Amino acid sequence: MTDHLDGAVIPTGFDVPVEPLRRAAHFTGESGSIAEARGFAARFVEQLRTEWCARIGDRESGAVLLVVSELVTNADRHSNGPYILELEGTAESVTVCVYDSSDALPLRFPKDPERIGRHGLEIVHALAEEVTAERVPVGKRVRALLRLTG
Repeated sequence: MTDHLDGAVIPTGFDVPVEPLRRAAHFTGESGSIAEARGFAARFVEQLRTEWCARIGDRESGAVLLVVSELVTNADRHSNGPYILELEGTAESVTVCVYDSSDALPLRFPKDPERIGRHGLEIVHALAEEVTAERVPVGKRVRALLRLTG
């Protein structure tokens, strides 16, 4: 917080942002896009730590990166075009949204340790407090909300 006294600026404590930190990136789906998306998310988490003083441990940071990887991989594999990764965060939570051009909503398969592959949404549901998928004018949006416990 900052007080103003006769025109002088006097710092009185630590200023905390009031708006969520928001970042978005566009990916073409070319080779390396998934790694680029993970790097983008890692920089976002670090910015959240520094700008919001968010207490994000290695486990929570890893969960955010894993959810980004799974959702971006699904968009990369199942859409016929580019996709957008949108991140929003505060000291309490991180929301990961992926928009792609396919209007086919993702399927979550029942747990089956014998199945090879198709565990992406199962992983996302295990890590996120809330997962939604909806059709939007450009295709679909898949959103995962992860709570940060510090």
